Amino acid sequence: MGTRGRDRLADRPAAGGTATAVPGTGGAAGSGPAGAPSARGRAERRRSARKAARRRKRSLVREVPLIILVALLVALVMKTFLVQVFVIPSGSMEQTILIGDRVLVDKLTPWFGSEPQRGDIVVFKDPGGWLEHDRKPSDDGLVLGGAKKVMTFVGLLPSDDEQDLIKRVIGVGGDTVECCDAQGRLSVNGRPVEESYLAPGNPPSRQTFRVQVPQGRLWVMGDHRDVSADSRFHMGNPGQGTIPLSGVVGRAFVIAWPLDRFHQLDAPGSLSSLARMPQAGGTAAESVGVGPVPAEPPLVMGVLGILPVVARRSGRRPE
Repeated sequence: MGTRGRDRLADRPAAGGTATAVPGTGGAAGSGPAGAPSARGRAERRRSARKAARRRKRSLVREVPLIILVALLVALVMKTFLVQVFVIPSGSMEQTILIGDRVLVDKLTPWFGSEPQRGDIVVFKDPGGWLEHDRKPSDDGLVLGGAKKVMTFVGLLPSDDEQDLIKRVIGVGGDTVECCDAQGRLSVNGRPVEESYLAPGNPPSRQTFRVQVPQGRLWVMGDHRDVSADSRFHMGNPGQGTIPLSGVVGRAFVIAWPLDRFHQLDAPGSLSSLARMPQAGGTAAESVGVGPVPAEPPLVMGVLGILPVVARRSGRRPE
């Protein structure tokens, strides 16, 4: 029959034998040099992943200080020029503003020449002699003390030496403020004022007085007249109890915290509707029967912006 079939059989491996590697193929799959590229690929991917992770960590380390710096600068700008939160420490403005309320104070409009009007609630610097000075020495260490100073400077913490107060504007430059008439009412420029904002049970004043407010100054009083050490109790000071416009920090325009008391602080029409009385200057105030001056705590410089609305935190307080 010839040898054609034998040649094909000879080329086949014997049953149960092993295949002979063809020269130049590199051996069986997965063994020897053929497996090296796959192992090298996995190792390279792991090295690349570790490098990427290190780059991300380095990037985060660089970005976090920058983010903190930008946040502090924004906080400083807002505190200085826009809005600041103050915490109320006493009851001198009850029932309009209660102890512990956070009020937002507009510090922007005064930069454009806006002046407080009758009925506005304003935060102002102590004109001298209104507050008790009872600061306690700090026991913070060097590092903690320095950190607190930075946070205070930008407005994220209350200050230990703030000398701010909060009161309602009753008279502006040129006004004559007097109390009380035959019906026991306070009057401005001879017109009786309906003071619906007074704390329950409080008369307009238990001390009689009459004052002409000098130009560039304000006559201010608390809504809780029996406990408020306001202009009435400082008539013997320079300015006859009035405060300078230059000392006004801003106008309180909303109660921001607690949320169930969130509302706008509007000027009552009984005061805001009064006509302005121009006058060259004021005269000395007259007062009768002024009693002991109530203790007046400083207004607390609060947390910047609306942070107290978002997270309830303790702070310093104003009066």
